Amino acid sequence: MREYLLTLCVTAAVTYLLTGPVRKFAIVAGAMPQIRARDVHREPTPRLGGIAMFGGLCAGLLVAGTLTNIGEVFTMSDEPRALLSGAAIIWLLGVLDDKWGVDALIKLGGQMIAAGVMVYQGLTILWLPIPGVGNVAVTPMQGTLLTVALVVITINAVNFVDGLDGLAAGMVCIAAAAFFMHAYRVWFGYGIEGAAPATLFAAILMGMCLGFLPHNMHPARIFMGDSGSMLIGLVLAAGAVSITGQIDPDLIVYNEGGSEQSAVRGMVPLYMPLLLPLTIIAVPVADLLLAVVRRTWKGQSPFAADRGHLHHRLLEIGHSHSRAVLIMYFWSALIAFGAVAFSVQASSLVIVLVVVALCAVGLVILLMPRFTPHVPAWAQALVPPRYRRPGAENAEHADEGPADAGSASGPGPEPGPSRGTAEEESREPALAGLHGATAIGGRRHGLNERG
Repeated sequence: MREYLLTLCVTAAVTYLLTGPVRKFAIVAGAMPQIRARDVHREPTPRLGGIAMFGGLCAGLLVAGTLTNIGEVFTMSDEPRALLSGAAIIWLLGVLDDKWGVDALIKLGGQMIAAGVMVYQGLTILWLPIPGVGNVAVTPMQGTLLTVALVVITINAVNFVDGLDGLAAGMVCIAAAAFFMHAYRVWFGYGIEGAAPATLFAAILMGMCLGFLPHNMHPARIFMGDSGSMLIGLVLAAGAVSITGQIDPDLIVYNEGGSEQSAVRGMVPLYMPLLLPLTIIAVPVADLLLAVVRRTWKGQSPFAADRGHLHHRLLEIGHSHSRAVLIMYFWSALIAFGAVAFSVQASSLVIVLVVVALCAVGLVILLMPRFTPHVPAWAQALVPPRYRRPGAENAEHADEGPADAGSASGPGPEPGPSRGTAEEESREPALAGLHGATAIGGRRHGLNERG
């Protein structure tokens, strides 16, 4: 465990230290695209954060190769080299896209090439351990197709969810932490050395995300861009392929005392090879599927950008930028760690009850904007601005001014939607300085008043 922590810390430190110079390089290189209609940020922000993350990946692999125990992974398997080769291809493609823009079909082809390179070097699915059926071997062609499909889906799921400051890096970090716990248990809990590469990949992925997050939290100073989002998606997929398609399930049966039923019950996620990475990143994958259906239904390309992602919807219903990110973190952690806990104790009723209770808490937090309390006029100055009724501050200033004829004889009129058009016009420019959900909610309120 100490060697994994050392690898994680080195990866995080290198990523963190490289991000500052990379930001300056991105500004000089002009990798600061103009604001698009679907963007949430309000000013151009440099991209190419994936350069720092790739540097952290290389540093983590270099340090791991020199350690006593983890270094054996490089002698027993070619998977670390396969990961580095595929990561280099996908990172270079992402850098080109961040700077000059790359067609969606070309990016899809590049993702398939990166996955194919990893398959060629041995990082591929060899068999599928299916509950009730047993160990099902796949042909080389089937294993290649399954591996490429899994890698492409995971890359695009992470890429699609990269829409808010710190969202993609945080969600993938949560997924990597859950994946590390699962892989570490398979290796040391069952004594299966084939899980060592996946454990190493998860530790390095956590370091990449943790090192980049301080620069990417709201308000972000730099974006990871496609060079970063596709890179961390590929690393996560590589770990999933390694632990699900390379481990012989007969070893688990042997370590469970020869009972195949107990092995299946004890390692539920492991016996769902294609569902394990989708479970770990269930929220990004759900967003990906909804985006494809939504765009296809409208007659658009599945790769056409829009503002219909889950994080955009959270902003539209009234959540702030930070709260929307935290909500996505919460659901990702609940699903990922819930799956890991279920793999440890599949028959535990306590785990089910805890997951159900946390789901209820998450739904209440998700619907918080619908439960915003009505604050009376006398308490407007005592609550945060987001709970104040629009026009309350303008009404107070109007009541105190010398032009208010009713100030000498009594209190002024109640602030409300019946105010004059002058107040509405003065309120509209103020929305230009607001951000995220506040601006969206303010515009919607103003339209309702005019209607």
